[in-house]
Amino acid sequence: MLKRLYDWTLKLAESPHALWALAFIAFVESSVFPIPPDILMIPMIIARPRKAFLIAGIALAASVAGGLLGYYIGWGLFETIGRPVLEFYGKAHSFAEFSEKYNEYGAWVVLVAGVTPFPFKVITILSGSTGLNFGVFLVASILARGLRFFLVAALLWKFGAPIRDFIEKRLGLMFTLLVVILAAGFYAVKFL
Repeated sequence: MLKRLYDWTLKLAESPHALWALAFIAFVESSVFPIPPDILMIPMIIARPRKAFLIAGIALAASVAGGLLGYYIGWGLFETIGRPVLEFYGKAHSFAEFSEKYNEYGAWVVLVAGVTPFPFKVITILSGSTGLNFGVFLVASILARGLRFFLVAALLWKFGAPIRDFIEKRLGLMFTLLVVILAAGFYAVKFL
């Protein structure tokens, strides 16, 4: 099923309606859809490098809007929609224990999930269900998704198709390592 979704997403990149498709994919990925918008964004930017930052901006706006839907699902529809989505992604069992500490570090969690391969929809739903401050959620979402999409756009704009393999296979790992190093730095400073 995921392979078919992936192939379908790649075909959308060639469509004359690709920007609308990107907006749709970025929107639903932040609340329920399993395929990240990067899969559509990358071939679009390679085909139209002059529109790299417009494409990233559309992905950012739609992703944050989708994140707001995810927040609402967690806040108002958790039992009917949120819990089944978390169960689908295998996160329901850890929800109760995680939600107790979540709001203390919520902004950091949204930032980390927004730039790493962690399913962002889990965090958007969790943020709403735990009542994370909406302003904190919104700012952290904009920063995280902006960093992710505009960095991908900048790399593709600057280096073109040769960087595609790196982005598709290793950028998530690089973001994750950056977050680990940043967290270790904060932890070290805390104990100095």
